[in-house]
Amino acid sequence: MTDKAERHPLSDRSPRPRDADSSTPITPIGNSRLSETIKHGGRIYQLMVEAVRDYAIFMLDPGGYIASWNRGAERIEGYTASEIIGRHFSVFYPRAEIDADKPAYELEVATRDGRFEEEGIRIRKDGTGFWASVILTAVREPDGTLIGFAKITRDLTERRAAQQRAIADARRLAEAEAANTAKTQFLAAMSHELRTPLNAIGGYTDLLSMGLGGPTTPEQRDYLDRIRKSQQHLMGIISDLLNFSRIEAGQVTYDIAPILLSQILDVVMPMVEPQSLAKGVHLTRGGNEAKVVALGDRSKVAQILVNVLSNAIKFTESGGRVTVNVGAPADTATISVQDTGCGIAADKIDSIFEPFVQLGRSLSSSHAGTGLGLAISRDLAHAMNGDLTVSSEEGSGSTFTLSLPLAG
Repeated sequence: MTDKAERHPLSDRSPRPRDADSSTPITPIGNSRLSETIKHGGRIYQLMVEAVRDYAIFMLDPGGYIASWNRGAERIEGYTASEIIGRHFSVFYPRAEIDADKPAYELEVATRDGRFEEEGIRIRKDGTGFWASVILTAVREPDGTLIGFAKITRDLTERRAAQQRAIADARRLAEAEAANTAKTQFLAAMSHELRTPLNAIGGYTDLLSMGLGGPTTPEQRDYLDRIRKSQQHLMGIISDLLNFSRIEAGQVTYDIAPILLSQILDVVMPMVEPQSLAKGVHLTRGGNEAKVVALGDRSKVAQILVNVLSNAIKFTESGGRVTVNVGAPADTATISVQDTGCGIAADKIDSIFEPFVQLGRSLSSSHAGTGLGLAISRDLAHAMNGDLTVSSEEGSGSTFTLSLPLAG
């Protein structure tokens, strides 16, 4: 049979038999019983094979030349029936596999064992490769005479890509988990190693301030106060790093229970009051808070509020005001912290909850910190099925709102 269509560059080469004894004599398709078998096949069977579009289903003669072609084969391989029938099926194989006699080997195995199956690269008409699942089955007469092969090919490129992505994602997740574990262990060790000398620094500073090492001058007391503040600042940084690492690693546990929010404020407000007095910021509580009960972890809610209130005081100038309000809008318990501070620019709102981001910080800034406090607070809120949000306008202050499920 002469093919007048443009041929694949590999298809003009005759397949090389693996050896003289195992080679199968090639019979022209028109003279073989395979063409008659296909021609006289059941009409329903022919319609069924022709209608399949997800699989390439076609027949080969005993020598591996293509004798039939369905719509699925045309869609997957790119050839029309008139372009491909009569050509050797090695046209679908990469050159390296043709050089290695792979097509002949597959026919040999299918002839000997009844079938050959594998997944591998196959080549379309346009020269592009795809990942294929291939089944080659020997077709015989009742007396055992080989009349050809049925070949089924399916394009698994997308499925294989999805599997490879899943494997890559799983590998990245495992690496991330291992990295988180290593980071947590490192930070825990660092915390222990740094806390010990920092506690000693704080202790000796207190002893000197008390005069146990002898009288101190006002200038020396000022130096000791600076040392103590620096020590406390470093202790806070270590605690933030360790807490953030534990949250990321999922090592924080929560004791969820009904919480009367007014009682939380009774505990938290006195904790930040010295900071507000030192800064000259008025700290007040709003009304209508007595009966609001939320579901959350008492200590985690207190931790969030201490951080939010401390931030509000830090970014409010002397003479300003920080007001705390409790509410229950739309079946949600809320605590809002409103300040009259510098506010947040609109293009920075989304970034303030990101780790290690601290707005307005510079070498000369008094707003010292790690930039982890709000990130930790929001993660804690999310873990309690709540949220921490902010509304702000630059120059007009900010309002941070902690939302928690309302207790039934």
